[in-house]
Amino acid sequence: MIHIIELMDNSRILSRGVAKVLPSKGALVARMKKGKVKLYLGIDPSGFRLHLGHSVPIRKIAQFAEAGHEVVLLFGTGTVLVGDPSQRDTARKLIDQKEIDKNIKDWKEQVAPLIDFNKVTIKQNGDWLTKLTLREIIKIASNISAVQLFKREMFQRRIDKGDTVWYHETMYPLLQGYDSVAMDVDLEIGGTDQEFNMLIGRELQKKMNNREKYVLTVPMITGTDGKQMSKTSGNCVWLDDAPFDMFGKLMGTRDDQMALYMELLTDMPDAEIKAASKEGPMEAKKRLAWEIVKIYHGEKEADGARDEFEKVFQKGGTPQSAASHKVKAGKIDLAGILVDSGLAPSNSEARRLIEQGGVEWNGKKVTGTAIKVEKSGTLKVGKHRFLKVVT
Repeated sequence: MIHIIELMDNSRILSRGVAKVLPSKGALVARMKKGKVKLYLGIDPSGFRLHLGHSVPIRKIAQFAEAGHEVVLLFGTGTVLVGDPSQRDTARKLIDQKEIDKNIKDWKEQVAPLIDFNKVTIKQNGDWLTKLTLREIIKIASNISAVQLFKREMFQRRIDKGDTVWYHETMYPLLQGYDSVAMDVDLEIGGTDQEFNMLIGRELQKKMNNREKYVLTVPMITGTDGKQMSKTSGNCVWLDDAPFDMFGKLMGTRDDQMALYMELLTDMPDAEIKAASKEGPMEAKKRLAWEIVKIYHGEKEADGARDEFEKVFQKGGTPQSAASHKVKAGKIDLAGILVDSGLAPSNSEARRLIEQGGVEWNGKKVTGTAIKVEKSGTLKVGKHRFLKVVT
């Protein structure tokens, strides 16, 4: 749990790990000096597995909660029926209530190390969005122009490509924006990709409740390869990764990412981040990986992951904690094993890894998508991921 006194001061909350404060940081500081603010973070439960990128806004609202502000963690059980089009070139697939409920349960379990649920209120926007009458929906929509909605970058990109923008997708910013009105909040927090939606909420709050609403955006981190962190890219560090896997993935981050990862993903004081950044890349990454594993698995597991990493990569061993995958002896589909074991997100990505020389079988690079397995051995993918193949 986050208990860093350094971050509890209002000015500190609004500086570290913050991309923008709208309309201005000074205005929000002045408001916070008058007393606690009511704020929220909205989460659409459209996925069940979370990566470190998801943790950034969670950590920010946890800081507000520790400082005594009124924090709402809002699950978008209403907006998820539409599907957030942000950063997407195609419409999201709609999901049913059973999947929504399961995703909420998984969300709470994965973020439990980050936030004290006794200090936040959990709500679901389906409680008010699904009860809106046609007259109320028309009233909400009358406050925002259609031209304004269609100016969204991802909509324009689709239109330019000749693809479809579905009408229900244009409703998403209106529905998310109405959350601010329904809960009558002072502040909304979200990633930089949510700025448009949050500003729609600011406008609705002004027009429908006749008062100010502030917007705070947090940076979106890239994956271990420097590209946008996403499941399809295969570059995620998942919150439920095993300690050694999490440690190993973080050791594979690019050198220029370390300082930002430390700032956004750890509780390290600024002075320690500055000092660590001056160390050699190997030692700095070990510190980063240890700090993050400690948050999600505890200090003992972090120590164990570090020790095992040093044994494997500095002394040439094989990790005891590597997962196992059972196969029948003979010729096997290597790409299929990589996908089934979670070492690659898709067959095409698995083939790419193999073609680029990123896969080893018992210490030798693999050149084809099929290998002959006569007895148990070890697959190594990239620099830090292992799989024990058992016959």
